[in-house]
Amino acid sequence: MKWTTIFLYGLALGLLLAALHFFQYRLLVLEHAEEWYVGLVAILFTALGIWAGKKLTRRKMPTHITQVLTAAPALPPQEKVLEKLGITPREMEVLQLIAQGLTNQEIADRLFVSLNTIKTHTSNVFAKLDAQRRTQAIQKAKALGLLL
Repeated sequence: MKWTTIFLYGLALGLLLAALHFFQYRLLVLEHAEEWYVGLVAILFTALGIWAGKKLTRRKMPTHITQVLTAAPALPPQEKVLEKLGITPREMEVLQLIAQGLTNQEIADRLFVSLNTIKTHTSNVFAKLDAQRRTQAIQKAKALGLLL
């Protein structure tokens, strides 16, 4: 009889404690419902902003480069290729000097411009040719008929 009484008292106290926690949680949610909604809306718009930012700032690969590379035997003249890729004469000059194996500093000295200007031209050429390295840019330029 003693164990059953203790068990019943323990069960009753456990249920009472669970009920108190449930009502305390409910009271917390009801009292601060506005903050919960604002927080949920903030999380939603943050996720939407991250998604939209990634979608809008994604770099699109120019399709004309792959078309020109697949049609290598029937390449248009060099000027048309330069115009199609948007490579300026100065960028072409930098690309030719890169193909000769000059460093950025040597190219800057030869063209009488700053090192940062050469780095900008090089970066632009890499982006327009969709290249990651100098060797890749030279290889693609040769395939396009820009370099001999």
